[in-house]
Amino acid sequence: MVCSLALAGCGGTATATTPANPTGNSATVASSTHVILVMEENHSYGDVIGSSAMPYLNGLANQYSLATRYFANAHPSIPNYFMLTTGHIETLNDSFTGTITDNNLARVLNTAGKSWRVYAEDLPSAGYLGGDTAAYVKRHNPFAYFSDVVNDTTQAANIVPFAQFGSDLSAGTLPAFSLVVPNLNHDSHNGSLAQADAWLQTNIAPLLSNPQFQQDGLLILAYDEGDTFDLQQIGGHVAVVIVGPKVKTGFRSTAFYQHESTLRLILDALGVSSLPGNAAGVPSMAEFFRNP
Repeated sequence: MVCSLALAGCGGTATATTPANPTGNSATVASSTHVILVMEENHSYGDVIGSSAMPYLNGLANQYSLATRYFANAHPSIPNYFMLTTGHIETLNDSFTGTITDNNLARVLNTAGKSWRVYAEDLPSAGYLGGDTAAYVKRHNPFAYFSDVVNDTTQAANIVPFAQFGSDLSAGTLPAFSLVVPNLNHDSHNGSLAQADAWLQTNIAPLLSNPQFQQDGLLILAYDEGDTFDLQQIGGHVAVVIVGPKVKTGFRSTAFYQHESTLRLILDALGVSSLPGNAAGVPSMAEFFRNP
């Protein structure tokens, strides 16, 4: 689906006005050594939450925290991935082949001395910056467009096939930030919700039972955009589930959030004060965390 330029605001401005701090108190985002963002595709909140096809994801939503008023920034996919990592929409073209020079998640993490990796399913090799192959699509991997990565083979080597995620988890070598990109058959883009849920259970359950994660890990499960006809706040009403030992249990937020809010959450949890783009202008997501 192609969204109107006038609607989506390609200049990078937020697509809706964010409220004042919804917590109404001095709560803070709990610190984390490891933050993992897992991206799902192209389904609206009502398709996912309460769906019998996704018992694992719904079990996590019920056990931990769920954002009930979270909206994607645009259609199609790529502007949402860029909002999550640069704080700007950048482009509405899913076939974009350029390089992004704006401040971005890789840059601020590197500057802060924090490690990162992209774990992409069906990526043919570590450091691969090329186009779509098998069920991997480049547009779901925003790091492959950043000048910091494109122009530095050492940084590009942080983009690895998903098989390394299990190895790093077992070895206790997960980076500070991980972006997990399932392939098109497992992110509910081409495959069914049931396939996506089974993939999550197989690959995410070991993370949640890992002693390193159980100490202070943070998992964010997010849908990039709503379905084709969901134009609420332009990108659609989507499900975002937040999981971790310091996250509130059985909590459902009614505050308004968009993808720049998740960008801020990632950096707040890792103790990084530099907030790219629109992430600097949104309230904290501290309401999802238990008070110390």
